[in-house]
Amino acid sequence: MLALLHTSPAHIPVFDALRDEDHQGLELRHFVDEELLARARREGPEAVTDAVRHALEEAVAQGARAVLCTCSTIGAVAESAGADVGVPVLRGDRPMAAAAVATGTRVVVAATLESTLGPTAALIEEEARRIDRPVAVRTLLVEGAWARFETGDNEGRARLVADAVDAVGDADAIVLAQGSMAGARQLTTTTVPVLSSPWLGLGAGARAVRVG
Repeated sequence: MLALLHTSPAHIPVFDALRDEDHQGLELRHFVDEELLARARREGPEAVTDAVRHALEEAVAQGARAVLCTCSTIGAVAESAGADVGVPVLRGDRPMAAAAVATGTRVVVAATLESTLGPTAALIEEEARRIDRPVAVRTLLVEGAWARFETGDNEGRARLVADAVDAVGDADAIVLAQGSMAGARQLTTTTVPVLSSPWLGLGAGARAVRVG
């Protein structure tokens, strides 16, 4: 069983659909704690370390063979807190970051929450160092998009994100830093590769379950 740690219930149907499309037979169990993101935004990601560790331990106790954290803001905390829980704990956005670095040296990180920009940019730079490749990371906060998400206007949010992404120039790859932004990818018209984390992250989680 692959456990998914979410900070919004909106991620559940996204990952269920991806499972049904590409990983039939993979058992998913969703753990949702919206307060993790709210507190991380107020106090910083490290403030939720103990709560994240508790959530990971609960997932393992319920039979998880791997855990995928789908929230970019707390992804680094989950990786660190999961070092001693006994199963692989993965950042959902790490495969996306690796793909961005492999695509080119000019990477734009787009997000609808400012708290996500720093952790995602740092992850991309980490992946670049891992393969000894220079990378220039720029960030783009899509103003107004998070408010649309909070009111349930996912279509409006996706359109704002797509329009902002299409206006980006001088980039080799554009990263949609939050998994909930993935729907905007289908609306973009830019020729620059646009990467999102759910599909790549779930693939990594499925492999971890098989290996584990």
